[in-house]
Amino acid sequence: MSEYKQEEKKNQFQVKPKNITIRTADGSTLSGKVNIGENERVSDVFTKTDNPFVVLFDAATAQGCGRVYFINKTHIVWVEPED
Repeated sequence: MSEYKQEEKKNQFQVKPKNITIRTADGSTLSGKVNIGENERVSDVFTKTDNPFVVLFDAATAQGCGRVYFINKTHIVWVEPED
């Protein structure tokens, strides 16, 4: 891939991390960041995308910090954005 195409592709992906806390159906609570990208709000990631998973990164759980989780939206009970 040419350098121009690599740069163009890089510019198409927008990173806008937002801190959130997620409670899952099994009672687990996870805190971390979700990339809202071109969306306006955190809720848009959960309601306006077709992807069945949410990527939570820099996550802190009982198992440790700095982890990455792919969470199925159907297993999420609630999400709390942290401003």
